[in-house]
Amino acid sequence: MTKRYRNAIRFSPSKKRRVEAEFTGAEVTSNGGAPLLAEADRRLGLTDAVARAMGDDRRRKSVVHSTRSIVRQRVYALALGHEDLNDHDGLRRDTALQAAAGRDAALASPSTLCRFERKSTPDEAMAVHGVLFEQFVQAHRRPPKRVVLDFDATDVPLHGMQAGRHWHGHYRSYCYLPLYVFSGRHLLAAVLQPSDRDAAWRAGAVLALLVKALRAEWPGVEVILRGDGGFCRPRILRWCESRGVGYVVGLPTNSRVAGLAGPAVGAAAALHRLDGAKVRLFDEFGYAARSWPRERQVVAKAEHTELGPNTRFVVTNLDIGDDPQGLYEGMYCERGEMENRIKDQQQGLFADRASSSDFHANQLRLLLSGLAYTLIEGMRRMALKATDLAKASPNTIRLTLLKVGAVVLSNTRRVRLLMSRSHPNQALYRRVAAALAAQPP
Repeated sequence: MTKRYRNAIRFSPSKKRRVEAEFTGAEVTSNGGAPLLAEADRRLGLTDAVARAMGDDRRRKSVVHSTRSIVRQRVYALALGHEDLNDHDGLRRDTALQAAAGRDAALASPSTLCRFERKSTPDEAMAVHGVLFEQFVQAHRRPPKRVVLDFDATDVPLHGMQAGRHWHGHYRSYCYLPLYVFSGRHLLAAVLQPSDRDAAWRAGAVLALLVKALRAEWPGVEVILRGDGGFCRPRILRWCESRGVGYVVGLPTNSRVAGLAGPAVGAAAALHRLDGAKVRLFDEFGYAARSWPRERQVVAKAEHTELGPNTRFVVTNLDIGDDPQGLYEGMYCERGEMENRIKDQQQGLFADRASSSDFHANQLRLLLSGLAYTLIEGMRRMALKATDLAKASPNTIRLTLLKVGAVVLSNTRRVRLLMSRSHPNQALYRRVAAALAAQPP
């Protein structure tokens, strides 16, 4: 006898079979990978450190959601692909996320999260940056001989009346200009800046703080600043030279620099005319801008392709020797990897969601995205080596490992996530869980 359900939603039949849907099943989550994030977080001590650094000045008797719980909720949700506070209206009841955040009741509402962000201060932002630096230090088993600091700024388009919004002629939009600092894959700074200032406005202060902290942690470490032409500022170069900090930064083109590179540019054009192949030549010469106290070393890349000349310049205080090509390709061009890291932040972990009207709240959102990035990078370092995800983007890691559908069964004794027996990445999931469990807390 066919069983009929009064509340079933009926669809067109398929192969003479009735197709129906109804909302009577068990709880289901799409965040079956949330426990992996929580396990990685416990090994890194990331959100615990952030909660301690930020503190909590609220009256304890009135607090339902601790700073630690709120930070975990926001960071895990960003890593899982939930970019907006409004997402938490339903997400706060997701048992998988509750268990990952260390709660057995509803998580914070969008209103609570909004109040948390809007009370953020510059001191709290500085404290979170301190946690990012601690994570960088802890990731090294032994002191490195050299640390290269990659500086770059990018745009965050704004579509409302956010504090500090200004029109930027280059990006042709109202935007912020956040300053990022990476060392390899490690995020060290994410500083929100208004777009009416030079992109390198705060770069000198951030560089000074990082160099001081690095030398306090690792005395004798060699520190090198690397950046594009936007960071070729006389005060920054002078500071590096006075503090024994190396630099390799782009040099904007002008007629004097172009004239000094003329022989190499002409030779590249002549060689290109012989067979039409791309030609790349390198030269090194001394150059002193009017604002410089003395002559500095400049490396020129004289490239000629079917599209014409493509000449670039780099100024440096490093020892070039007889190999300007090695410095340009082996050192300067490596900064291109930072572009991928910024893309991970902006496109993969929603660092461009600066929709609060408050500037400091948007700074905190930028840092929360940075914490989600740091958490995923920690998981990569601890558990994804020698796997297909060893160099994958956060988006790929999320879709492969974290966004896993599961039936949720929970009671007072345990929470069970029942994932499909035919899930294609279950072996990888088990491997990552085992690798994280093997890490010392």
